[in-house]
Amino acid sequence: MSATLPKAQGLHPDSLLAHAGGGFDQATGAVVPPIQMATTFVRDEDYEPVSPGHIYSRDDNQLYQKTEGLIAALEGGSQSRLFASGMAAVAAVARLVKPGGTLLVQSNIYWGTTLFLRKLCARNKVALIEADAADLQAFNEELSITKPDLVWLEVPSNPFLKVADIRSIAQQCSQTGAVLAVDATAATPLILKPLELGADLVMHSATKALNGHSDLLGGVVTAKDAASESWDLICEERKLAGAVLGSFETWLLLRGLRTLSLRVERMNKNAMAVAGFLEKHPRIEAVLYPGLKNHPQHDLAKTQMQAGFGSLLSLQVKGGSEAALNVAGALDLFQRATSLGGTESLVEHRFTIEGPGSSIPENLLRLSVGIEHADDLISDLDQALAAL
Repeated sequence: MSATLPKAQGLHPDSLLAHAGGGFDQATGAVVPPIQMATTFVRDEDYEPVSPGHIYSRDDNQLYQKTEGLIAALEGGSQSRLFASGMAAVAAVARLVKPGGTLLVQSNIYWGTTLFLRKLCARNKVALIEADAADLQAFNEELSITKPDLVWLEVPSNPFLKVADIRSIAQQCSQTGAVLAVDATAATPLILKPLELGADLVMHSATKALNGHSDLLGGVVTAKDAASESWDLICEERKLAGAVLGSFETWLLLRGLRTLSLRVERMNKNAMAVAGFLEKHPRIEAVLYPGLKNHPQHDLAKTQMQAGFGSLLSLQVKGGSEAALNVAGALDLFQRATSLGGTESLVEHRFTIEGPGSSIPENLLRLSVGIEHADDLISDLDQALAAL
């Protein structure tokens, strides 16, 4: 058992995170929670669980519950559920739509999500509609006409960094009866709280900034209303399909969350500095970052996002694919790797990853900005661009 930190619910998120949600191990007094590796739990002579609520570790794991409780508190939600990966969390939400139903998804979002939804909907005879959520009028018109069962947004979108108006779309969903789910991975709950803007569900790839150390796969979904039918189905999906996070991975995630506020603060500051440098560089065609004043949804981003605009940004290099690949190849501090949200800065040529079937410009590089010193990141980009 874990003793609860006094008045934990009234704490600032920074303090709540630093204490991993509050409390200590009651058995030993340890300030770090133990890892429960058991998969099954004993019953007494009357066949009652020796420890109430502990039957099988697919759901019955105190470390899951502690971590889920912390994330739900950060989101301002009722309950959270951890999954084995971000895509497992996406899949659980997507399966809310039954065969014959309709799913409206924001276009030009993370390719893994798009590809999965296309294949899932084709197999299950679900109508899939892809529309640009940054065009609020057109998107809401599509929503009102098609009346989807589920609406899926990604804010900000990866890798185009578009910002959808969550509050307005949530109001439209409420009128049509659609469930609204928002992937806020690129923002983290410290920057964007979709549930407070009217969304029903918010999802994160915990692999990214929530953990922040590039050493685990994980996902999480949080509900605004734990009494809803959609949340019952997601909890059932996690329990019965078994896409659970391992105990050690959950412990790593909880450890990573302790420093989330510090990492997000530094990463936001670095990303803004990098974006400002790049937008003035003569070899850059465009910089996609909602923190820049010339971003099409900058004003909207300011109303929805708190204390920064995230650590993800994209740039388009003058000279096409060859020039972009040359820049990526010349970088020293930025590592050429997939993913985002880690302490180390990464660069990725998305067209190489996605291939001809995607709509990614061939001159686009996606940057995940880490916690290094901003001057070093800018110097690395400067020398790589000079190599052109």
